[in-house]
Amino acid sequence: MSTGELLGIEPLELKFPFELKKQISCSLQLSNKSDNYVAFKVKTTNPKKYCVRPNTGIVLPRSTCDVTVTMQAQKEAPPDMQCKDKFLLQSAKANDGATTKDITPEMFNKEAGHAVEECKLRVVYVSPPQPPSPVQEGSEEGSSPRGSVSENGNANVAEFTNAARSFVDQPESQDKSAEAKALISKLTEEKNNAIQQNNKLRQEMELLRREGHKGGAGVSFLFIIIVGLIGIILGYLMKKA
Repeated sequence: MSTGELLGIEPLELKFPFELKKQISCSLQLSNKSDNYVAFKVKTTNPKKYCVRPNTGIVLPRSTCDVTVTMQAQKEAPPDMQCKDKFLLQSAKANDGATTKDITPEMFNKEAGHAVEECKLRVVYVSPPQPPSPVQEGSEEGSSPRGSVSENGNANVAEFTNAARSFVDQPESQDKSAEAKALISKLTEEKNNAIQQNNKLRQEMELLRREGHKGGAGVSFLFIIIVGLIGIILGYLMKKA
């Protein structure tokens, strides 16, 4: 900070975060710690490149004034990011109650015997602020960070593929389930029919047994054959079920 008898100036360097094709602004603060009205005027070595608002004004006693310097959008970056542009801030005492309309070029003319303070300000280009890097989830203490974007991408693709496969395979499993149910139903029906046939054969056997007592040995041999056939049929049905 420059502290003269009339004005204090902060900062003494105009720092512009340089970016191509973009207007960039920075601010100056002028502090009047005296009991006088102070007039100021801002000049630059490159007036086409910069816009100063306000470029002239009055700083009231014990008060401050902000000055905004705007650099026009640049199409090319300077070599090594060095800038030779400079500013000159002039200040002089003004009459009490003076306003900006009362400021004249003669007030800043040293040859006319006016007390004029001058402060030179240089221009500095700085790199623009970088956006904050995203914080990975799970990077807190006691936990390991998750995989990279490519790994997460592969994992998501694998999950999607598995889900798609399960969705595609689902109708097939449903078809197989339906076939199994139909087969079980068919076997159950055949088993019930076999039981009915068995009951019917038992009844016929009982009749044959009664008649066998009357018919003699020939009937007994027929009974044995029928019993054997019944055993074969039941064994086949039970094996199939």
